[in-house]
Amino acid sequence: MNKVKHFLSITDLTAKEIWQVLLLAQKLKDGQTSNEALLNKSVVMLFEKPSLRTKLSFDLAINQLGGHSIYFGSQEVGLGKREKISDVARVVSSMADLIVARVFSHKSLVEFAQNSSIPVINALSDLEHPCQGLADLLTILEIKKNLTGLKVVFIGDGDNNVLHSLGLGCALLGINFTCVSPKDFQMKKEITKKAAEIAKSTGSEILQTSILEEAVKGADVIYTDTWISMGDEEEGQKRKKVFLPFQVNENLMKQAKKDAIFMHDMPAYRENEVTAAVIDGSQSVIFQQAENRLHAQKALIILLKGEI
Repeated sequence: MNKVKHFLSITDLTAKEIWQVLLLAQKLKDGQTSNEALLNKSVVMLFEKPSLRTKLSFDLAINQLGGHSIYFGSQEVGLGKREKISDVARVVSSMADLIVARVFSHKSLVEFAQNSSIPVINALSDLEHPCQGLADLLTILEIKKNLTGLKVVFIGDGDNNVLHSLGLGCALLGINFTCVSPKDFQMKKEITKKAAEIAKSTGSEILQTSILEEAVKGADVIYTDTWISMGDEEEGQKRKKVFLPFQVNENLMKQAKKDAIFMHDMPAYRENEVTAAVIDGSQSVIFQQAENRLHAQKALIILLKGEI
């Protein structure tokens, strides 16, 4: 099997490569440049989980880069059930040029990549959502014009794939990152350890706390996500009670910097993790953030195809 560059974790890119993606994404978004990295190429999208932003942004990105996308939903994939993961990977990679996979298990994704002769992009797993992380960093850069030394605070469920990628990405780029969550819902230990190790060389600070007010002071970015992710529905009522004190509201936003922005990867549930006043208010950048999925992913694909 030839060595290929996969994107399963945001740490599969170096800090230099992330910057290349962000700067190219800005140029693509502004119309300063164009690229046909996928001209006459085919991309297979394997989605075990439903999607709006991920499917839309990748489908458009592939099309705008000159490629053709082929979509397989949950009933068609059956990774590890209908067929062995390694068999699916070998069949798909023998015909296509790129694979975008949105899966339940990160372990399945790793096994898939190990048996693929073409690049595999993690479009979401239970461990990370690195494409969301790139779009988040792009959005922060657009608004703040700088990344180094900023303070990003994530509030809510710490055992969260979006949070994991964002925290690792912040560590790589020298951004200070704080996760505020109930004690039983903290970041995975392996992610915290990895982010802390990276931060030693970049000068960023990675913190985990349950004390909300102190963490929010001086924040440049306040970020939250749904309290009830796909697969957590049975714990819905329990989670609402546990996370209610961690709701992002107007009083909380006032404790951050005056020019702090509010971010959410969506779908969002108003009056749960965030009040309507905040998410629909002037500090919210959620739709800019959603649009940036398209531009960041186009730049990522160009990088993986070796055209940066």
